[in-house]
Amino acid sequence: MSVTHSDGGDCTRHHTAVTEAEVEALVRGICFKTGPPRTLGVELEWLVHSLELPQLPVPPERLEAVYATLRAVRLGSALTVEPGGQLELSSPPAASLMECVDTVSADLDAVRAVLAEHGLRLAGIGHDPWHMPRRFLHEPRYDAMETCLDRTGPAGRHMMCASASVQVCVDAGDEEPGPLGHVRRWWLAHQLGAVLVAAFANSPLLGRRPTGWQSTRQLMWTEIGAGRAGAPALNSEPREAWARHVLDAPVMCVRRDSGPWEVPEGLTFREWTRSRSPRPPTRADLDYHMTTLFPPVRPRGHLELRMIDAQPGEDGWIVPLAVTAALFDDPEAAETAYRTVKPLAERALNLPAPHNPLWVDAARHGLADPELREAADGCFAAALQALPRLGATARVTDAVAAYRDRYVARGRCPADDLLDRPAAADPHRSRPGTTGGHPTARRRKDIRT
Repeated sequence: MSVTHSDGGDCTRHHTAVTEAEVEALVRGICFKTGPPRTLGVELEWLVHSLELPQLPVPPERLEAVYATLRAVRLGSALTVEPGGQLELSSPPAASLMECVDTVSADLDAVRAVLAEHGLRLAGIGHDPWHMPRRFLHEPRYDAMETCLDRTGPAGRHMMCASASVQVCVDAGDEEPGPLGHVRRWWLAHQLGAVLVAAFANSPLLGRRPTGWQSTRQLMWTEIGAGRAGAPALNSEPREAWARHVLDAPVMCVRRDSGPWEVPEGLTFREWTRSRSPRPPTRADLDYHMTTLFPPVRPRGHLELRMIDAQPGEDGWIVPLAVTAALFDDPEAAETAYRTVKPLAERALNLPAPHNPLWVDAARHGLADPELREAADGCFAAALQALPRLGATARVTDAVAAYRDRYVARGRCPADDLLDRPAAADPHRSRPGTTGGHPTARRRKDIRT
């Protein structure tokens, strides 16, 4: 999750109140910036663990010391700290896949060097397998977020403080129809998204115990609720659907220049524009409101794909980035991906992601689901054919091919590696060539935390 805004000192900016009609026009105008796809980006969230004793939480003062050092390091990507102390690197828009890979790889080398000097390391896991949620940042926005999300149960705290992801950002696409058109890409993101959840699931543990879900992180997002973490329905034009979703989504908080922020209950942004209470909403409030919505695909001019668990290994993040880029930005691969995932859409029952059977099955079973495995195999094959056309180096194509052979071809995902190990084992240590059988859902306890 990325929530990088001010603490409220700008809440009087654009202080003229906005009307319902103005909000709809503003959202429609900014959410999809169309044109031929030219840029790519990635946002990498990481858990931070101790090198010596990763099972023990890192003391806050130790995190503060290393983050102070990191702020002085010159990076090409933006570095931010998440509510639970996770680190996030957000790449600048890149003109090619390899430009994105090279920029972020260099930044990660620099970050890892600083962390190692402090006895810490980055951990590529979708949900912390040992530590329960503990807030590191105590600021008005996170106080308000916690209060709001607590109303639907503990899942919000897990999302804020114990989860990590690989978020791939692709351009919205052309205005015209076709494989690279924005309407097709919007639809593809929500259907292919379930395949990406299953193929890269990497969070099966909570408190060292299996939860019964290959992606516990995705389970937590589902339990936060459709208004906050759900997608709009796909049965209308994307701009119209997203504008309506923004207006009808619940307001997380009403910011103040000083003091605690108000956390209304059951107030949608549409109702706020009509009631103008507790104060009239402004353009700044609208901008902030949209950053408090966490659908699996978030339109921010470009499309932010938020459903992929953080990946193991120093370079594990490159595989979902490369596969996603190929399936969206290469016309031939995009058409193949569309045909491959189209049959899966029936399982969604026309319900928005992630609150539909297709996405639930992807998070629960991963690639043990035969149809998702078949779709992933077809998508990886298309991506491998497309990557050389996108200028990918052998390092990238070899990494994707190795992932396909190790996981996709065998109906496995990184979560299976974690489940194959003893509960107290270090999940950071990779075990190439693991051949343990896939544990079925019947052997796992279904824990809805």
